[in-house]
Amino acid sequence: MVGLEGIVYWLSLAIIVATLIGVAVGRYPFLRMNRATIALTGATALIVLGALTLEEAYAALDLDTLTLLFAMMILNVNLRRAGFFGVVGNGVVRFAHSSRQLLALIIVASGLLSAVFLNDTIVLVFTPLVLEICATVNRRPIPYLVALVTAANIGSTATITGNPQNMIIGVASEIPFTHFTAYLGPVALVGLALIWVVLVWVYRQEFAPMRLTKSPMIEIRTEPSLLRKSLLATGLMVMGLVLGMPIPLAALAAAALLLISRRTEPEGVFREVDWSLLVFFAGLFIVTGALETLGVSDTLFALLQPIAERGILTLTATGVVLSNLISNVPAVLLFRPFVPSFPAPTQAWLTLAMATTFAGNLTLLGSVANLIVAEIAKRRGVELSFGEYLRAGVPITLLSLALGVVWLAVVL
Repeated sequence: MVGLEGIVYWLSLAIIVATLIGVAVGRYPFLRMNRATIALTGATALIVLGALTLEEAYAALDLDTLTLLFAMMILNVNLRRAGFFGVVGNGVVRFAHSSRQLLALIIVASGLLSAVFLNDTIVLVFTPLVLEICATVNRRPIPYLVALVTAANIGSTATITGNPQNMIIGVASEIPFTHFTAYLGPVALVGLALIWVVLVWVYRQEFAPMRLTKSPMIEIRTEPSLLRKSLLATGLMVMGLVLGMPIPLAALAAAALLLISRRTEPEGVFREVDWSLLVFFAGLFIVTGALETLGVSDTLFALLQPIAERGILTLTATGVVLSNLISNVPAVLLFRPFVPSFPAPTQAWLTLAMATTFAGNLTLLGSVANLIVAEIAKRRGVELSFGEYLRAGVPITLLSLALGVVWLAVVL
C-alpha cells in the first residue's frame, strides 16, 4: 500500500496494537486511563482516522452480548442489595469445622455462583467476605483468596453466563445453554476439586488437620422481600435458558422483573451497574471490527485455520498464549470472525471457552478477577503478591488445562 491509503492502514494497525497492549496491561504510563477508556479511545481514533465508518462501528457492536452483560449486572446488583452473598458467607462459616472444610466451601461457593452470576461479580462481593471469614476463624487469608479467585475462574467455565468471554462465545456460536454446560460443566467441577488438592498440597502447614476456632457470625443486613424476588427472577432466567429461550432475552426478562418495584429506586440500581465494563466491551468490539474493514481478517484467518485444524491441544495452547498476552476477551474477539469457517466450529468454540478461561489462573495478571481480589485485599492490609500467587496458580492452571484438553478430546 502506498500514499494516503497506506498511511491510514499502518496508523490504524498501530492504534489497534497499542489499544490491545493497553488493555492487556491495564493502563498507560503517566496517564490515568483504565481498560474501558483505552478501548473507547482506540475505537474513536480508528473511526476518526477512517479505518471504519461510524455506521460500520455501530454494526460491529454485538448488542446481544452487551444486553446479556447489562441484564446480568442488574440481577447481581439486586442480589447484593438483598444480602444474598452475605447469607452464603455466613453459611460457609456455620458449616466449616476445619481449615480444609473452609477451603472446600469457599471453592464450591465461588465456583458454583460464578457459573450463574459472572466471575468478576462474585470475587468483587466475596473478597471482603473471605477476609472477614478468615479473621472470624483466625486463619491466614492468602490461600483462601487464591481459592476464591481460581474457583471463580474455573467455575465460570461451566456456563455461557459465567464470564464475559463465554458470553461472546455463547452468542456467536449459538450453542444451546444446556449443551454448553453439558460439555464444559463436568471439567469445571473436576477443576474445582483440583484447586482444593493443589492448595492443600502447596500450603500443607495451613491445612494440617485441626478444628477451627469459631467466633460470632458475620453481621449482615438482608431484605427478605428483595431476596425472594431476586431468587425467583434468577430461577425463571435459568428455566428460560434450559427451555431454549434466547440467552440475552432470558437475562433481560429477569432484569426487567426486578426493575418492577414499589420500594427500590431505579437510580440506585443503575448507579451500581458497572458501566465501564460495558464501555470496555463496546470499544473492543469496534477495535476488533476494524480488523475486518482493514482487510487484516484474511491474514489472521490464514494463520489461525491451520492451528484449529491441528486439533484441541494446539488451539488450547494458542488460546492460553493469546489470553496472557492481550487478555482473554480480546483473544476470543480475534477468533470470533473465523471460527464459523473452521472444520469443527463447535469444537473450536468450546476449546476457546475452556482455554481462555483456565488461562486466567496462570498469573496474578491473567484475569480481571485476579486483579480485583488483589486490589481489594491490599486495601484491607493483605498483600497477595505476584510470586505468592504463582505458587498455586501455575500448577492449578497446568493441571486444569491438561484435564480440559483430555476431556474435550474424549467428548468431542
